[in-house]
Amino acid sequence: MTHFAVVAPAFYSHFQAFQALAGTLIDRGHQVTFFQQADARRWLTDPRIGFHALGALSHPPGSLEAALRRAACSNNPLRLRRVIRDLCDTTRMLSAELPSALAVRQIEALLCDQMEAAGGMVAEGLGLPYVSVACALPVNREPQLPLPVMPFAYATDERSQHMFEGSRKVYDWLMGPLSKVLREASRRLAIEPRDGLHECLSPYAQISQTIPGFDFPRQHPPANFHAVGPLRAAQHEQQGEWPIDAGRPFIFASLGTLQGSRFDMFKRIATASRQMNAQLLVAHCGGLDARQEQRLIKAGATWVTDFAPQQWALQQADALVTHGGLNTVMDAIVARTPMLVMPIAFDQPGVASRVTHAGIGLQLRRGAGAGQIRERLTQLRGLSTEPSDRLAAELTNAGGTSRAADIVEAVVRTGEPVLAGLVP
Repeated sequence: MTHFAVVAPAFYSHFQAFQALAGTLIDRGHQVTFFQQADARRWLTDPRIGFHALGALSHPPGSLEAALRRAACSNNPLRLRRVIRDLCDTTRMLSAELPSALAVRQIEALLCDQMEAAGGMVAEGLGLPYVSVACALPVNREPQLPLPVMPFAYATDERSQHMFEGSRKVYDWLMGPLSKVLREASRRLAIEPRDGLHECLSPYAQISQTIPGFDFPRQHPPANFHAVGPLRAAQHEQQGEWPIDAGRPFIFASLGTLQGSRFDMFKRIATASRQMNAQLLVAHCGGLDARQEQRLIKAGATWVTDFAPQQWALQQADALVTHGGLNTVMDAIVARTPMLVMPIAFDQPGVASRVTHAGIGLQLRRGAGAGQIRERLTQLRGLSTEPSDRLAAELTNAGGTSRAADIVEAVVRTGEPVLAGLVP
């Protein structure tokens, strides 16, 4: 039995992926404890999972909501600096407080989100084995590919390659404050200096929620890189309560937990659905109030709710309108549901580019009007089903949470890198 620590950013979707993996490891006899600021505890619904609160002074109870609101607006260049500062503050806090907290809890190995560098750096400094997990698009860099946060399509021509390189320089300049924090933490932990997230990944194993068929073509993935597909907990099939008319198109719209308050986007989607005489189910994840829900129904939505059984809704839907969150997109692939992606922030532009590259959907700018949304949704009907069928089959064979747990156990059992395709 191994006691694992989970170190992930305080975002709901990231916690859900790690909670699924934690539950599987606990089923196999292991112990798992999450380490993060106190407010993040609420996202853990499995009572078997431990939680150790950090940042009592720098990240006190009640402080997370403001950070999440800032993150939801990170597409605004004027606010991006503050979001980067939040990231720096969390990494600084974790790198300082984790070593003693891990010792207190007698942690033997770590599961580290790629988007939070502190986990891997502390594990290396303490000589503990650790596994990196990409809940979002992988941050692993290849010279010929654009960064996952960039909106560029896949291309190999010289002009595109220059554009990719220029965008990397701009990104690295913007992330300069984080580089400074990483270098300071490296000195304190007595490890080799780090400058970016991509330099803090595990030499033992790296796990991704994507699959090769969805990502841009990687020429040189790490030998220990495992694309296992979505990390999901086993659930009983949930059914929706909405009576869908099989004679009319059914559209499902979700902008995730961070962006669910974007009433104006939902309203334009509702108007487009009305123009198409389509049924629309909006799931706003608690971002809207009752008055806004009624306004959306007047605008053209058929049903508006906080949460819907997502896999059920996608199985029924003729189309999905999404912000491009990786979890939602992977679920849509499983359901073979064509999607219209309107990216907002983080890696969502990169996800949108990969959706169109794979031929499983279309994309549109987030400020597009109802007429443009209607036009794109109409175009979705003409997409070939072959790419969706192929990717859905690839996801089925990727292994998911069970394979991820196998990889993690192989790391702690052997203490050696676990190579792709060679999981015992």
